[in-house]
Amino acid sequence: MERLDDVEHCVDRILARVGRRIRLAVPLGIGKPNHLVNALYRRAQADPSIDLHILTALTLERPLGQSDLERRFLGPFVERVFGDHPDPIYERDRVEGRLPDNVRVMEFYFYAGKYLGNHAAQRDYISTNYTYVARDLLDRGVNVLAQEICRAEVDGATRYSLSSNPDVSVDLVAALRERGGEFAVVGQVNQELPFMFGEAVVEPETFDFVVDQPAQYHRLFGTPKTSVTDAEFMIGLYASTLVKDGGELQIGIGSLGDALVYALLLRQRDNARYVKLLEQLGILQRFGDVIERIGDTRPFEQGLFAATEMLVDGFMHLIEAGIVKRRVYDDLPLQRLLNADLIDEKVSLHSLDALVQVRAIGSLLDGRDLDYLKRWGLFEAGVQLEDGELLLPDGSRVLADLGQAATRAALERSGLGEELAGGVIVHAGFFLGPEVFYQWLRDMPEAERRRIDMRSVLRINQLYGHEQLDRLHRRDARFINTAMMVTLSGAVVSDGLADGGVVSGVGGQYNFVAMAHALPDGHSVLQVRSTRMSHGELQSNVVSRYGHTTIARHQRDLVVTEYGIADLRGKTDQEIIERLLEVSDGRFQRELQQEAVESGKLDPAHRIAPVHGNNLPEGYEAVLREAKKEGLFPAFPFGTDLTDDEIVLGRALKALKAKIESVRGAVEVLAEAVVEGSVGDDVRPYLERMGLAEPEHLVDRLYRRLLVAELREILR
Repeated sequence: MERLDDVEHCVDRILARVGRRIRLAVPLGIGKPNHLVNALYRRAQADPSIDLHILTALTLERPLGQSDLERRFLGPFVERVFGDHPDPIYERDRVEGRLPDNVRVMEFYFYAGKYLGNHAAQRDYISTNYTYVARDLLDRGVNVLAQEICRAEVDGATRYSLSSNPDVSVDLVAALRERGGEFAVVGQVNQELPFMFGEAVVEPETFDFVVDQPAQYHRLFGTPKTSVTDAEFMIGLYASTLVKDGGELQIGIGSLGDALVYALLLRQRDNARYVKLLEQLGILQRFGDVIERIGDTRPFEQGLFAATEMLVDGFMHLIEAGIVKRRVYDDLPLQRLLNADLIDEKVSLHSLDALVQVRAIGSLLDGRDLDYLKRWGLFEAGVQLEDGELLLPDGSRVLADLGQAATRAALERSGLGEELAGGVIVHAGFFLGPEVFYQWLRDMPEAERRRIDMRSVLRINQLYGHEQLDRLHRRDARFINTAMMVTLSGAVVSDGLADGGVVSGVGGQYNFVAMAHALPDGHSVLQVRSTRMSHGELQSNVVSRYGHTTIARHQRDLVVTEYGIADLRGKTDQEIIERLLEVSDGRFQRELQQEAVESGKLDPAHRIAPVHGNNLPEGYEAVLREAKKEGLFPAFPFGTDLTDDEIVLGRALKALKAKIESVRGAVEVLAEAVVEGSVGDDVRPYLERMGLAEPEHLVDRLYRRLLVAELREILR
């Protein structure tokens, strides 16, 4: 490993090592070494002979806003929240269509919706499962892997951590070494990264070059928290009833993930109120059968284990609440005994006998047995083996024979561990969240941080190669993800549009859905908002058919909307339609039903049961309104980086944008702009925040009038 203190020098070393044809792989999310990537990109801008391809996913940059009003709103917020985080220069050039001819950027997962209409980005999108990424990068000739890392002393030696992104890098480094040829593995140190354990910990020799320039340590990109709507809270409540105590959980990022976490916390902390809400909303009445069969509504006693490609801040809250606490062990005999309740995590002679019974160790202990017992905490670290005898911490010596009464008695006095060691409560491939989440990880005592095992996505998103152990870890697994639309055939749309436009990407969703079907007690839960606003008009997200599919109809399982749970696994085509009609918005049920009848897939005599025939927001809003009076269901259940004034302004700007998207709304907006609204103390603080309190130009005066009108509606 060559340690460097300058990114420009590192670019020189990369060019000298691999030449001017560079295929650069950088991790998704926050693991990108942007200072180094920017230096390499600037070099390619200045030198057309450099042929640079950047292969990555989920490129993050400070939000700039598309309109003048949005930019006025975002400016102070961005400076406050993102601080000295360096944006990737290539990203701004890509968005604005200024990439030089010798540079291409290819991604396998987009920031949701960002590149719709960006033809170059759409053309250079790579559709692939997360588990195929390392393979696909290798096939595209990757010869440089670069990512941010951090450094620490571990057991007296300097080690580096891949921190947020061992997900693909672990496997790609191994594949590059196996392939051979000229390549470079580069790390840039950023000590703001939490030092994470598991497969994230690597030897210094993993890297060819390490750039360690303290002046370039920087704040991590924090994803601001968004508000949670009533409909999303309802989806979270329904999904929370499908999670089984003692099971495994995977969730995603965003407001639907927050809604689920909030509901799980309510279920744990105030179970009586939680159950009462379910009853008030008719959830148990309408969907009690599927909840009883698949899920539960009681508090968590055993707790959950988390295996998730993306560790989000929701898991921070679940860990602190004692919900995610079930420990798993990367040892087949030990995990089998635990799952069968033949042993527990408290160490005893019975634990040793059980391991002898399943031949994990011998009754006559040898060196391998001793290492095994110390590794998993069954023996104290001080126990030694010498000439067939155990040397115990209290100084006594006994035969290394677990069948001897004297040995057993001596071990009970000295030598046995108190509880199993090496268990973890989370397997994760990468993490992303707000700054408070990163600080939580940084502040966590090392022993607790070791319970979060960062590892290759190949060991999380699939069962291959470690199936026996994963089946034990992932009992009663619930893989809960988000989708955009669901068709009446049971197919799900999550990543793209009918015209081929890519909204985000497949990521790991397909992997988790397939894994749910491979596990006998596993389930895929896809959360779908029943409606959306499009160009100012309400549209259904339950549709008869659609020209794009992410999850095929034969992989259907559980679909959850704000109106209920559609249990689709193993159902006939007519039964699928019936279940989806029951959870679709009442304003679209008749039209959807008629289309299904006309297609011949639904019996004309079918009638939606009255209990499902009033699916309108008013049906749940009244109950949630009363609960909010008790302090439940806050708009930002886990806090926000927005100030109180910014929350109000955000609502006003969102409402204004929605109006402008429809013809009728645009006319109303123009009418409002004609009338000069008075500027009183009620709206002045908001106008000052936007720099519109004393407008100098005609356009600014127009903005002020529009904003005052929207603010007055919100503040009534």
